[in-house]
Amino acid sequence: MINSHFGGFRRISEMRNRKRTVGLYAKYILPRVIDFGMRNKEATRLRAAWVPKARGEVLEVGVGSGLNLPFYSAEVKRIHGVDPSAELQRMARKRAADGNANVEFILQSAERPLPLAENSLDAVVMTWTLCSIENPPMALAEMKRVLKPDGCLIFIEHGRAPDRGVAAWQDRVTPAWKRVSGGCHLNRKVDELIVAAGFRLDEMKKFYLPGPRLATYTYQGVARRT
Repeated sequence: MINSHFGGFRRISEMRNRKRTVGLYAKYILPRVIDFGMRNKEATRLRAAWVPKARGEVLEVGVGSGLNLPFYSAEVKRIHGVDPSAELQRMARKRAADGNANVEFILQSAERPLPLAENSLDAVVMTWTLCSIENPPMALAEMKRVLKPDGCLIFIEHGRAPDRGVAAWQDRVTPAWKRVSGGCHLNRKVDELIVAAGFRLDEMKKFYLPGPRLATYTYQGVARRT
């Protein structure tokens, strides 16, 4: 009986230690890995091509460590940057302070109701974000809610590849991958999710970036409310 109780206590202690380790990884290590990984040449090239299209009042969903901030034009009045990671936002605040961007940070997930009025924003920017949002339709519905009728959604996302073999491996790998990458899904069909949320695609480019094909098929474009 004593051994049984001791074994139970040990298992509980091991579970607590494992949760603590995972929590520390997600809170402190993963944000730095994300920041480092997204400062590559190809990502920077795409940011420079798409982010300057934003104008006026802007919502950036998944502002992360603020890597998009230097690419906003002078025609942007204010950026509302939403992200659930306090550590990534700490990095973004530093980048904002070092630059000229007027940023209001919002610490929450993209699915929750945003503290922004309906039909109030000129643009939503979303880069390498939709993959890790737990409920993409709910988040996209919130983006649509805050966009003005003539506003636009600017996106750069990675997702499901058109090649059957690559897509099959994306399906196999995603369950394990998302556990170590902050919930990143390799196999989401980004264009279908955006259209299903009530947007029309005005511009769209899809191709592989250099690197492992499981994670580099990229969707880029501009969408507007239907």
